[in-house]
Order: sequence, then C-alpha cells, then structure tokens
Amino acid sequence: MTEMLHYVWLGILSVFQGPAILEIAGVGLPVALVMLVAGLITGIAVGATPGLAGPMAMAISLPLLISAFGFTPDALLPVFGFLIGIMKGATLGGAVPAILFNLPGTPDAMMTTLDGFPMAQQGQPRRALRIAQLSSVAGDTFSDLVLFICAPFLAVVVEAYLDLPEKTALLILSISFVAAVMGRSVGKGLLSVSLGLLVAYIATGNDLSPRLTLGFDVLQSGIPLIAAVLGVLIVGEIFATLERLWLDNHALDVIPVEKGSTQDGLQPGDIRRISPYVGRGAVIGALIGALPGVGSTLAATLSYTMAARRIKRQPQAQPLGTGAPEGIAATEAANSAVSGANLIPVLSLGIPGNAAAVFLILAADSIGGFNPGPGVFSMPDGALNPQLVTVFGIFTLMSLGNVLNWTVGGGVMRAMGGLAKIPATRLLPVVLLVSLTAIYVQETSMFAIWSTLAFGVLGWAMRKLAVPVLPFVIAFILAGPIERSAREAFAASGADPWFLFSSPTSVILLLLALAALMFLGRER
Repeated sequence: MTEMLHYVWLGILSVFQGPAILEIAGVGLPVALVMLVAGLITGIAVGATPGLAGPMAMAISLPLLISAFGFTPDALLPVFGFLIGIMKGATLGGAVPAILFNLPGTPDAMMTTLDGFPMAQQGQPRRALRIAQLSSVAGDTFSDLVLFICAPFLAVVVEAYLDLPEKTALLILSISFVAAVMGRSVGKGLLSVSLGLLVAYIATGNDLSPRLTLGFDVLQSGIPLIAAVLGVLIVGEIFATLERLWLDNHALDVIPVEKGSTQDGLQPGDIRRISPYVGRGAVIGALIGALPGVGSTLAATLSYTMAARRIKRQPQAQPLGTGAPEGIAATEAANSAVSGANLIPVLSLGIPGNAAAVFLILAADSIGGFNPGPGVFSMPDGALNPQLVTVFGIFTLMSLGNVLNWTVGGGVMRAMGGLAKIPATRLLPVVLLVSLTAIYVQETSMFAIWSTLAFGVLGWAMRKLAVPVLPFVIAFILAGPIERSAREAFAASGADPWFLFSSPTSVILLLLALAALMFLGRER
C-alpha cells in the first residue's frame, strides 16, 4: 500500500513539477496543466459546434501536438493533457446546441434535445444548461472513480492469471464483441473487422519480405496508421456530412428560441429532484462504458428510457419530453459516465473502447515510452516503473479536468453557445483542410495525404452501406498485438497448432467470442 501511495504522489508531482511553459511572478506554470485547460476550452467549443465532435478535434490536434512536443517521455503528459481536456470538454459542450438550438451534434445528444430544447423554449435556457452541466460532470466524475479503482485491479488479474494463449484469446474476444455490438448486423461488423485486419497486415509481420503489397513499392512500409485511422474515422465522416448537407439544405437549420418571462437559472429543489436520475444514469453509463465498442448513445437511450418509466409511476411528476429536468439529467449523466469507464480496457488491456480512446492509444504509440496494458501497473522490486507514474499523472489530469468542469465549465459552456450558428458548409471544408495539413506535418509524405483521402472515401462508402467504421479502426490497432501474442504463444507451445485450446481459460474466452457473435449480433 505504501508503495502504491508513493507512485500516486510521483504521478501528482509529474503534473505539477513537470516542465514549465512560462513563468508568472517567478512561478512556473506546468505545461501539462496549461495544455489540459487549453484542451478543455477547445473541447467545449468543439462540442458546442454542430458537425464537429471530440474525436475529430483529437484527430486534428494529435499530429500537431506530436510535432510541437516531439517524441520524448516529457511529451506524454502534455499531449495526454490536451487530449483528455478535449474529451471532457466535448462531452460537456455537446449539450449546448442540443438545448439552445435543437441541434444534436452527436447521436447521444439527441436524447438531450427531448427535454433541453422545450425548457429553453419556455424561457429557461440557463436552467437547462446548468442542469446539463451538473449532471454531466457528476457522471464524468463517478466514471473516473470507477476507472481509478477498476483499471489497476483488472490489469493485476490479467497479468497474474492469463498467459500468452489466454491473452491471444482475450484479444480475439474483444474484436469479436466489437463486431457483434457495432452496426446493424454481425455480418457487417465482421466485414469491418476483416477490412481493418487486412489493411493492417500490409507489409507487416516477421516475414523475410513484405506481404500483401501487390508489387507496389509505395506499400513496402505499410499503410500509415494515422492516415488509415483519420481517413476512415474523421475524413469519411466529413464527406458523409457534406453529402447530407448538399442533399438537404435544411439539415442543420437553427430553430430560434423565444425569450420568456419565466425566471431563469437553477431553482430551489432542482438538485434534490435530479439527484436520483443522475446517480442511476452514472451507473448505467459506467457499466456500458467498460465494454469495448459500446458507445454513449446506448447509455443515454437506456438511461432516458428508465427515467421515463419511473416518471410514469409518479402521476404528479412532469412527463419527460415537455422540458423536465429529469430527462436532461438522466441523459447527460449517462453519456458523460461512458468516457472514463471507456479507458478501463485501454489502460488495463491496451484495447480501445471508443473513438476518443483510439487517439489516446495513438498518442502513446506515436510518442513511445508508454504501452497501455497490464504491464503499466506492475511494481517491480527495487526499481521504478515510469509507466505507472505516467498512469497516475493521467489520473491527476482527469481529476483536475473534473474540477475545472465543476467550477468554470458552465461559464465557458454558455459562452460557446453562439458557435452553433456557424454554417457547417463553411466549417467542415476548413476542418478537412486542417486535418490533411496536420497529417502532412507528421508524415511529411504525399502518400499519407492520398492514403487519407482514399480511406476517407472508404469511410464514406462504409457509412453509405451501414457498415460500422469503429470496428475497422479497433481491428487495425489490435492487429499487431494479436499477431505478436499469437506468434509468441505458438513458439512457446513448441509449434503446437492447437495452442489456443491448451488451457480451459482460453477455451472459455473463445466460446464467449463465439457466443457474442451468435447472440449479440442479431439483426438490429
């Protein structure tokens, strides 16, 4: 216990005593803390702008951050700080357009519009925004506490009880689960996973010559990771949104809010009124967020549905959908509680759970010195594990982000409300240009630009065909770990082709993967 507390203290010091970005009155401002604040404000602005999202901002900023801070261990916490700030700020800011203009910037914000916009039309936009802030930050804080407790425990269990065959089977279970729960059918999920694995294995592996290059010299080094991920995930979304706007000129029209005479702002009894719904939504979001590939949309929908059922059993209560504070609280607490819990499989297993987690893993892989997985929580005798210090530095940044959201987040959130009026037809081409520029800054290769555009077209086509894109990205990232783990297990077993069936645990994990595909992957 004493050793763990020592690592916690070192993690806190790594944030507050890290490199200073500038000095004020002789006191240095830690660069990680400054980047957290900058990322938080950026995230709220992005969340408040329809057509943009937190992962999009993280994708654009990641290459620029790496170019600015380099590839040294000192770059880890500043880069993570900015990305974590965006993740938390975008979750908070997403309620702004949903409440003020009935514009859900993301699918999970759709549920917020059901009560947030009616409350705003009744002349209480500040009250709706305040309830959204309190519910969102409460859910996010609870989710972070779950992360701080569960991630080390899960990592220790995996490291102690799972050997190479079991770890390989666990990775197979992860991508099988993602394929089963994402998209409209298991077939489309498996197609997305298969494409991701196929692209990732171009020119990689331990073979004497590059594989799957089809004789093209330009593929000898493989597909750039940043180009494939940003192309399918971000550029494809930009293409799809621009097409939707071109086909429907009124897709993002702003519905004006009429000012009422009702006294605005948080009212006495509001906190007591929404507390049960915030608590239930936080638990739902944390439980769903801990599962790889299951996003905040499901959490928000489930929490809102349960809140509606409870309201129906209270005849004197205001029905949901009419501007009820309970509807806003249930939705915002649930979708915000997903973010922290989504990092449980990232830090403990190295498995990304959502789009935001993908870019945190990309940052760790690009900079080096930090490999998410069970090994980061080990405490070797007589030696210091720098990765564990980094983990507690990340936990410190997440806690500080929650404090900022509690204190100044609401003010920044309300100040960003006007961003929802920016025409998406002008905004998205600029975002596309900045994305391509950021990729070129990191890769300094026109091949990366053309690859990004090509994968953007692939991402657009996958969306048109209702093929989920996140399984492609997760499979692309996990392809390397799966192959390395399988090769090591195969070699350790003495070249036994049935090494995956060598232990009861690995067999159980494989059966769970099969069960996920059979029972979770029915047509939805």
